[in-house]
Amino acid sequence: MTVLRHEPVVESMSWASARSLAASSARPLRAAPVPLAEALGCRLAEPLTALVAVPGVDVSAMDGYAVAGAGPWRVAGRVLAGGACHGPALEPGEAVEIATGAPVPAGTSAVLPYEQAAAHPVWADPVRVDGPEAMRAGALWVDGPAEAGRHIRRRGEDIAEGAVVLGAGAVVTPVALGLAAALGHDELLVRPRPRVAVLVTGDEVVHEGIPAPGRVRDAIGPFLPGLVEWAGGRMAGTDRLPDGPGALRAALAATAVVDVVVVCGASSKGPADHLRAVLGDLGADVLVDGVAVRPGHPQLLARLPGGPLVVGLPGNPFAALAASLTLLAPILRELAGTAARKEMSALAGPVRTHPRNTRLVPVRRSSRGAVPVGHDRPGSLWGAALAEALAVVPAGWSGEQVELIELPPGG
Repeated sequence: MTVLRHEPVVESMSWASARSLAASSARPLRAAPVPLAEALGCRLAEPLTALVAVPGVDVSAMDGYAVAGAGPWRVAGRVLAGGACHGPALEPGEAVEIATGAPVPAGTSAVLPYEQAAAHPVWADPVRVDGPEAMRAGALWVDGPAEAGRHIRRRGEDIAEGAVVLGAGAVVTPVALGLAAALGHDELLVRPRPRVAVLVTGDEVVHEGIPAPGRVRDAIGPFLPGLVEWAGGRMAGTDRLPDGPGALRAALAATAVVDVVVVCGASSKGPADHLRAVLGDLGADVLVDGVAVRPGHPQLLARLPGGPLVVGLPGNPFAALAASLTLLAPILRELAGTAARKEMSALAGPVRTHPRNTRLVPVRRSSRGAVPVGHDRPGSLWGAALAEALAVVPAGWSGEQVELIELPPGG
């Protein structure tokens, strides 16, 4: 008589529990100072303050003439942005030609723009200017309407020194980088973006061209970098591995410098799925082993001893996307200190429910609610590519509002 041995049946973790456990397994990374060039996309770990006032001194807001007192004014020099300041204070009746952004001399009462200035090589009004001063060789005189204080940007007028301009937790955008630089910063104290290594497994997987019979084109590796960046992480690299425990064991053992390792394929229980055995050999603590969700049931979460978290994704592309949004995205958001936005919606269309498992259904938003787009089989990303979100349809759903999980947007 032949005796068949079966592994004990372990009930899969609920989708909500798996997602919550994934988030709680990660802790925000320790804040660290990084150069501005490396801070893009991170979150500030402390408020951003102005190390200098903006502007740093009183400057001209227009190209023209800095004038003192009432006109006409004799032009006594020139001041360019970035050039030397005009030395002596202006006396009443004096002016200097000045560029936008150049510091105004002491004694300046206004800036007269070129467009409003009348220039004369010699001022001939004996009532206003008399004697040899009027005939000084090479003298240039200007006149025009100059309202006191007009076209002068005072020191700190835009941003006072020491002012808080962005709060802790703000995302460092390209514009925020420019602001930080303008305020005198060379580096920022941020929550670093978690580093993610991707291992794509499978002898049947090809990475370019038309796959031969029995082969499949890798559809998971191409979408993961964008998803990782969207969720707050930073790609550390992608390795392609053949089937077999040896290559996978060596790759996992060499990932101590990253925060998360994503293994594509090898998370199920087929003859070529070695992830569980390899994790056991490495002494990993398995936190999630199967989730009651369709698609994406054979997903896995573990922690290597003293090392990174390991997220195991199924080999089917849509199942891998669902597992990424269940386990990987919450982990990356928690590590980066980024809160997830929760959205609820009615479903405006028929949905197939499952008696025991949560279903993740590709949908588009509409005024009537979330509309299923179809094409949602585990092996195809067609429906997800048409969708804006995945609707979380619980087991035995009876028409109540459901949560929508945002999908990574394009560009």
